[in-house]
Amino acid sequence: MKTKPFNPFDYMETQEEINEFLIECFNDDDPKVFIGALNHLVKKHGVADIAETIGVNRESLYKSFNGKVSPRWDTIKKVMKVLNVDITHAA
Repeated sequence: MKTKPFNPFDYMETQEEINEFLIECFNDDDPKVFIGALNHLVKKHGVADIAETIGVNRESLYKSFNGKVSPRWDTIKKVMKVLNVDITHAA
């Protein structure tokens, strides 16, 4: 049986659900939880498309969210804007 990696965003239907989940991840004591969640969301929407939209190459975007390095805040902010992510308040 072939399986695919789990992506929590495959089970969310609304932007409100996505934002609430990301708020919980952002509030976690480990910043890697939030970066990992953004990584899943980027993959869900297509790394190449998001990279092109924010003006970076695909490999750079992969590296930014792979958990091995800390992404730059401006990259995080651009990705969040493209994905309509709002973590300023709970819905």
